[in-house]
Amino acid sequence: MTFDFDRIIDRRNTHSSKWDGMAAALGVTAHDALPLWVAEMDFSAPPAVQQALQAEIDRGTYGYYTGDHTWREAMSAWLARRHQWQPDPDWITPTPGIVAALGLALQAFSEENDHVVVFSPAYHAFGKIIAANNRRIHNQPMINEQGRYRMDFDGLAKSMPADAKVVFFCSPHNPGGRVWDAEEIRQLCEFCIERDLLLISDEIHADLVYSGCRHRVTADVVPEIARRLITLSGATKTFNLAGTHVGGAIISDPEIRKRFRAMAARSGLLSFSTLGMIATETAQRHGDAWLDALLPYLEANRDYLAAEIVKAVPGARPMHLEATYLAWIDFSAIGMPRKDFMAAIRDRARLGVSPGPQFGPGGEDWIRVNFATPRSNLELAITRLSETFC
Repeated sequence: MTFDFDRIIDRRNTHSSKWDGMAAALGVTAHDALPLWVAEMDFSAPPAVQQALQAEIDRGTYGYYTGDHTWREAMSAWLARRHQWQPDPDWITPTPGIVAALGLALQAFSEENDHVVVFSPAYHAFGKIIAANNRRIHNQPMINEQGRYRMDFDGLAKSMPADAKVVFFCSPHNPGGRVWDAEEIRQLCEFCIERDLLLISDEIHADLVYSGCRHRVTADVVPEIARRLITLSGATKTFNLAGTHVGGAIISDPEIRKRFRAMAARSGLLSFSTLGMIATETAQRHGDAWLDALLPYLEANRDYLAAEIVKAVPGARPMHLEATYLAWIDFSAIGMPRKDFMAAIRDRARLGVSPGPQFGPGGEDWIRVNFATPRSNLELAITRLSETFC
């Protein structure tokens, strides 16, 4: 079966956060601007997912959902098939997305005003959910070593507050696209064990890894971390299903799992959309061929953007991505202050990109660009950038 990732889908005026939310968030409208910011794709979901949803819609009844054992079995089988790690389905708790799971973990395993460790720059929702739960973020800057980030454990050992109880770990990393190797994961787990920290491993981008790299599941690399580990996973990023708001928290330790589920029950977050559960289960049961076709397309887009951005914007330096469809590009050497280059991207190039500062310390002169879009959109973006900066 072939899949058409070049097809342009008009997403304007569809309540799309990526397209219709640009005006409020970035000051540009989808009428004449191109959104390259929110981490979702401009591609149709797999045909099997569309067919399953259509069958449910045609039935005409939209009642409550039950029987999530098949959903949990599908996630377990997917992880075994794609990552050679098969968690017991009973370890998996469905959640209303990854960010909601982060919030539940904070509420269950930390107190107000406690510090939460984040390796920065990092996924901007980390900081937002930490602040929303009245916890304090401890940003530990990563080291940019020849265009690749690495975690600074020596620095963290010196700087970490005594009241830190939780570490948020993005694997693969967003932004920056690092696929952490087994030794790096082992060092992080040993750090958490030695200092009695709960590790939350956000692995939502695990399926979006490029040739030459392999995602290593934290729980599989260091089995002894199980007593202090929550792994977050799901189908939404992989299959462009973010609007379903369905994710999974995988917890092998019975006590941690009990506390997490109790907090979810207390918060009324153990009930899920029927359509969302059907979509994500179907994707993980029948989406392999679609993903296998998507990855080379994304990799080609990655390579095109990396090669062309340095011509279109003299001085721009893209970080080499090993995973994700989110390019991380350093604008510090283009000879223009951040305020000015962001205004130029917005007002002259008419592009919506994610500003680096929202990802925390280390992102000040960077931008994040989503290239999960038809190639013609990327070509248009490069043309506009070249006309703006050359």
